[in-house]
Order: sequence, then structure tokens, then C-alpha cells
Amino acid sequence: KDFTAYADVCFRQFGDRVSYWTTVNEPNAFANLGYDYGIAPPQRCSSINHCSRGNSSTEPYITVHHVLLAHASVARLYRKKYQDKQRGYIGVNIFAFGLLPLTNSTEDAIATQRYYDFLIGWMANPLVYGDYPKIMKQNVGSRLPAFSDRESKQVKGSADFLGVINYYIVYVKDNPSSLNKKLRDWNADSATEIFFNLDTASSNEFPIQPLGLQRVLEHFKQLYGNPPMYIHENGSLSLSL
Repeated sequence: KDFTAYADVCFRQFGDRVSYWTTVNEPNAFANLGYDYGIAPPQRCSSINHCSRGNSSTEPYITVHHVLLAHASVARLYRKKYQDKQRGYIGVNIFAFGLLPLTNSTEDAIATQRYYDFLIGWMANPLVYGDYPKIMKQNVGSRLPAFSDRESKQVKGSADFLGVINYYIVYVKDNPSSLNKKLRDWNADSATEIFFNLDTASSNEFPIQPLGLQRVLEHFKQLYGNPPMYIHENGSLSLSL
């Protein structure tokens, strides 16, 4: 309710000049960095990830779930009260690596798709289809919040466009043994390992890799019905970040 009230002020004050609204910036990234790995605000995670407070096995999922509900609430407000008059559009953006299998094995190919489901599908599936990917529901179980029928209908179709943030490619390896861990987080639930190709990076930054962005956009096209897309961030990323 507070976020929707804040958005109402923004629409009222700036809607005559702003045509494209992005409600939340890369929630799938800040949920993991802030609530799983604990290296970004609010620096919450489990003790296994060296935080003094938090729960890496549940809080990233709770965070994204409430972001999706907040986004849907704001979208309803905009469409009901402002869109016809201001003629703007409302969406949300998603952080996405470009993904390649580490090897030519079938296992790594399947793992690559699974990682896409955990990274992109975590956000995109509810926005397009109204629920989380089946593999997330299967691997995460009761730790993954569930949408009520009403919430599912509100989240589904709540984005006029999807933004994408992409910088580089990572390589994905199947790692089924992570599902045997007693305490699991998002990364373990995905049953994968990822590797950065640092051999092609300078001492200060990752290389620009157009293939990564191409693969991400193709993924959205094939799995989510070719939605309107905007590239919000892309290029070279400093390793110091």
C-alpha cells in the first residue's frame, strides 16, 4: 500500500512528462544480493553466507514475491487512474546473464534452461503466465510463496513491457548434488554451478559480449510470446563493482 501511494504521487506529479514507467529495478538481482549472499543492502543472509541475521533459504523468494505484488498493485492504479489520460506505459525490468552450457552434455543443456527459469522465469513467468516456473515450485517447495487465484490474475499481464539488464555471458554446469544440502538457498535450489569466462576479461572489467544479449532476447521471444522489450542496461561492467 505504501509503495502504491508513493507511485500515485509520481504519476500525478510527473506523468505529463514521463511516458514509460519502470516500477522496480532488477528485483531478481537485489533479492539475491541483499537477502541470499548478503553483499548488498540490507545485507541479510544465513550464517553459512556469513551474515548475522537473515535466512537465505526463504527471504529472496519472499522479497521477489512481494515485489511482484507491489508492481501489480501499481500497474492497476496506473491503468485505472492515469493511463488513458497520460498515454504512458508501465513495466518492470529483469537482470539476466547470457547463458551457455559449460559442456556439450545434455545435462548441462538442461541445467542452462533451469538456470534461465530461476533467473528470468522467477519474474517473467508470473508476469506473463501468472505463476512461477514448474521447476522452481518443484525444487523450492513450500519455501516458495504461492499466489492466490486473485493475486495470480492481478500479476499476470501487469507489465506493458519488460526491461532487460545484461552485461556478459556465464557458463552453466549441472549440479544435482546441491539439492541434497540440508540448508539450501536460491543457488542450491537451481542445482547448477556457473562460471565466468575471466580469461577474456581485462584486469578491470568484463568484456562486451553481444552474443549474451542476443541469447537473452531470443529467450524472451521464444518463451514469453515476444513481449515489448527495452534494454535498460548493457555494455561493459567494471569488476570493481
